[in-house]
Amino acid sequence: MQTTAGVNRRGWQLLGLYWLLVLLASGGLFGTLAVMGPPAPPVVAELSLPPQPVPEAAPAAPSPAPVAEAAPPPAADPAPGTIPAADPALLEAGPFGPVPRIAVDGRTSIRFYARPGPGRAETRPRIALVVGGLGMNAVLSEQAIDRLPAQATLAINPYAPRPGGLLDRARGRGMEFLVSLPLEPNGYPANDPGDRALLTRLSPAQNEERLLWVLSRFQGYVGAVGALGALRGERYAALSEPFGTLQEHLRRRGLLFLDARPGARNPDRAWGRTVDVVVDEPATRTEIDMKLGALERLARERGSAMGLIGDPTPVLVDRVEAWSRSLEERGAVLVPASSLIRRPEVTP
Repeated sequence: MQTTAGVNRRGWQLLGLYWLLVLLASGGLFGTLAVMGPPAPPVVAELSLPPQPVPEAAPAAPSPAPVAEAAPPPAADPAPGTIPAADPALLEAGPFGPVPRIAVDGRTSIRFYARPGPGRAETRPRIALVVGGLGMNAVLSEQAIDRLPAQATLAINPYAPRPGGLLDRARGRGMEFLVSLPLEPNGYPANDPGDRALLTRLSPAQNEERLLWVLSRFQGYVGAVGALGALRGERYAALSEPFGTLQEHLRRRGLLFLDARPGARNPDRAWGRTVDVVVDEPATRTEIDMKLGALERLARERGSAMGLIGDPTPVLVDRVEAWSRSLEERGAVLVPASSLIRRPEVTP
């Protein structure tokens, strides 16, 4: 029979053996983890996304180069009752900007930018009115374009500072227009046609250069008139050779020419005509009414007549507006100037 002391010693031995086994087991587990490394993170399913493009390095900026002026787009077909915008085919480069030319297909500014006339079937007396002085006073010019009959032909001053808006306004109403030529008048230099005027003392080359400047001021006109306001280029026109050369230059560019001197012969080297009556000299109500009446009588006698107006003053616009309103009731018809031009007699 075992004693109490022996039992107790046996219990302590078994307990010590148990803890020894626990320590041995723990050491083995730690050794295994050290060999295997830390546990792997949980696996998460990836979204199927397209690969992200790798941005390329930006190319080095090229050194600046002169930018060539872009060619203007082809002219669009105008709306019914309007004048077409400038057509690149009817322009060529000049020393001061684009100037008119005859297109490769034979088209001319005379026909392309003209307001259609009444046609050959029209037998009533025909009257054309050329209204000059447009462009220098924007308010008066806008009022004239808005109130004058659409059949009137406008003459734009080449010294006009900003003619673009006025030309768009005129095109929208279907009004054809001309460029006014600053030619040396009687009384020069007291009567001054400006620093780009064609003068009798200049050489042909100098006058041609000035003509190119005038023709480059804007585009889309049917031709030119030898008047600048009240100045009508009498001294320049008196020199037959320079005046004939001027007409040739215009004809070769597909432009018409109107001589502003009543009683002078019609242009013989250009498509054109000479005006018959200057309506606003003097520019009073009574005189304007009388001149319009004389123009109408002349048209009845000859079948057609052309009047010239130097400046679109308010009284002038009022009187022309009232006169034209009942013109057809009196048996006559107002037509654009381009419909009354004549063939040149001399075409060297």
